[in-house]
Amino acid sequence: MQRAEINHYATLGLDRRCTLAQIRAAYRVLAKQHHPDLNPDSPAAVQHTQELNAAYEILCDPEQRSAYDRELDAPKKPAAKTRAAKIEQNIFQDVNLRLEDFLRGTTREVRVNDPANPNGAEFYGLVIPPETAPGTRFRLPRDEPFAGGFVQLRVKALPSFQFKVRGSDLRCDLKIKPERAVQGGTEMIHGLTGAMLRVQIPRGVGRNEIVRVPNEGLPKPRGGRGDLLVRITYRIEVRVTRPSGR
Repeated sequence: MQRAEINHYATLGLDRRCTLAQIRAAYRVLAKQHHPDLNPDSPAAVQHTQELNAAYEILCDPEQRSAYDRELDAPKKPAAKTRAAKIEQNIFQDVNLRLEDFLRGTTREVRVNDPANPNGAEFYGLVIPPETAPGTRFRLPRDEPFAGGFVQLRVKALPSFQFKVRGSDLRCDLKIKPERAVQGGTEMIHGLTGAMLRVQIPRGVGRNEIVRVPNEGLPKPRGGRGDLLVRITYRIEVRVTRPSGR
C-alpha cells in the first residue's frame, strides 16, 4: 500500500467530521500505546508510529487537511471502482470490553485479514472514549481497495464475576444477617469503580428484594449512568425443638 493511499482518519480511529480536539486526544492515546520504546523489536510499532505522526501532522494543519480532504473526494480510477463493486466492502464485528473500560475509555487495534485485499492485512486504530454506553457502534473507513466500505464495530460487556449487565444497569447480590433484615440499616459494597457504596436496607426487607443504588451502573446512550440493582439475600432461621411435656 502506498503511503498516499493511507486513510489518516482511519489511522486515528476517527471519521471526517472529527474536531481538532478529538484528533489531538486520539493521537495522544495511540502514540503512547504504539510507541517503539514500549514495543521493542517490533517493526509494526515503528510503522504504526510513523503513520500516526503523518496523520497528526496533516489533520492538525487546516490547509493540509483541506487539501487531503479534496484528495479523498477526488474520483477514483474506474478500474478500482469496478474491482470494489465486486467484493463485500463492509465488515461487522463485536468488541468485548471489561466493565471498567466503558467508564474510563480505552483503545484497540483492529486487524482485518481479508483474502480479497491484494495489499494484505489492514490495520486500524479504535478509540473508545470515556462514558461509552454498551451497544455503541463505531464505523472505521476502510482503505483501498475498499474505499467507501467500513469496519463496523459494536462494543459489548464481558461477563463479570461480581456484576451482571442489564442494558446500562448492573446487578449484584448482597448477603446480610437476618438481624439486619429485621431492623434495617446500612450496608457497604464495592461499586464498579472500586469505591465503597452505601446500600440502605429497608426494615423487614424480603429475600431477593431489589434495592436500587442510583447512577452507579454503566453509561447510558444519551448521557448519565444506569443504576446498581442490589439483590438482598439472607438465611432464614428455622429451629426444630422437642414439644414441651414429652
